[in-house]
Amino acid sequence: MRRNRETKVLVAEDLWIFGYGSLMWRPDFAFIESQVALLRGYHRALCVYSHVHRGTPDRPGLVLGLKRGGSCKGIAFRVAAGAAEETLAYLRSREQVTDVYLECTLPATLADKRSVKAVCYIADPRHEQYAGALERAELMRLVAQGVGVSGANPDYVRNTQAHLRELGIRDATLEWLMDRLDQSYVS
Repeated sequence: MRRNRETKVLVAEDLWIFGYGSLMWRPDFAFIESQVALLRGYHRALCVYSHVHRGTPDRPGLVLGLKRGGSCKGIAFRVAAGAAEETLAYLRSREQVTDVYLECTLPATLADKRSVKAVCYIADPRHEQYAGALERAELMRLVAQGVGVSGANPDYVRNTQAHLRELGIRDATLEWLMDRLDQSYVS
């Protein structure tokens, strides 16, 4: 069953999009403002088996999803109302390739303290590609093996971690993976 893909939304005001992974460093849509933002009630996690972008069904990679609990700092992008429908269509084609994410609108707090409602992509725990919580050794194995249509899984982790570091955002799991990936390239 396809969710959200055919839904037409007429947007009369600007649209906010919350990015916590590759959307932070590769949004690929036009926006008129971006700010660091905090989303409460969900946290960033490598919890989605990637069968397309960073892996295949036979050799899955791992990508980020939002899981219940905690909070997540990311980037909120403001899209002009006139481009909202086109942007949502683009995001759905990018994020909903296998329908592993649920498209939701949730409150986010911007760095300037404004509260906005932002479109977010939450990992669907009922989906077959939902990995849940994995041991670190399994995270490393899956990330190291994953290659998909958007490139190598280690590059995805490296780009996300580098962008988080530039923003002053710490993610202990991604930092641990980066250390291990860097060591494996040196060895």
